[in-house]
Amino acid sequence: MRKNFSKKAVLLPLPVYVIGTYDENGKANAMNLAWGVQCGYHEVSLSIAREHKTMKNILLKKEFTISLATKSTKDIADYFGIESGNKVDKIEKAGVHIVKSENIDAPIIEEFPLTLECKVIDIQEELGDYRVVAEIVNTLADESVLNEKGEIDVDKLELITFDSLTNSYRIIGEKVGQAFKDGAKIK
Repeated sequence: MRKNFSKKAVLLPLPVYVIGTYDENGKANAMNLAWGVQCGYHEVSLSIAREHKTMKNILLKKEFTISLATKSTKDIADYFGIESGNKVDKIEKAGVHIVKSENIDAPIIEEFPLTLECKVIDIQEELGDYRVVAEIVNTLADESVLNEKGEIDVDKLELITFDSLTNSYRIIGEKVGQAFKDGAKIK
């Protein structure tokens, strides 16, 4: 027997992204965002509320970074979702280190081991907020999260996910199968 939960959006896992931007004065800002998804081979789609400083910065600069939160960066990522960049200098308060991207006009937060550099393709007003579609122009990974072949190692990253049912963070677990292969047994 199943139980009805009305309109409860149980779409798990949700990512924990930290979106980095610069404002009109070149001051870095960051926000925590869970409503984002890969929407093409080299594209991402984000849903961002209009009142966020990050959204204002994206409308201005048309470029941003996405850092993926990890077990070791959980507290910083969570802080970036608690405070408003309209009221507080979150970068200074968090004590993180910023490096300007070589490819776009957006900050890289050194504490996060994996960062995507993005350029806006399209921005649409949707449901009172914004849907931002962007091209990933470069991916930066710290050597600490690479395997012996120099490739990104998901296990070393220790990525976290947002659990909207319990308002908690969970670590992404072990590999359980091989995509585009395991289902062939059913053919």
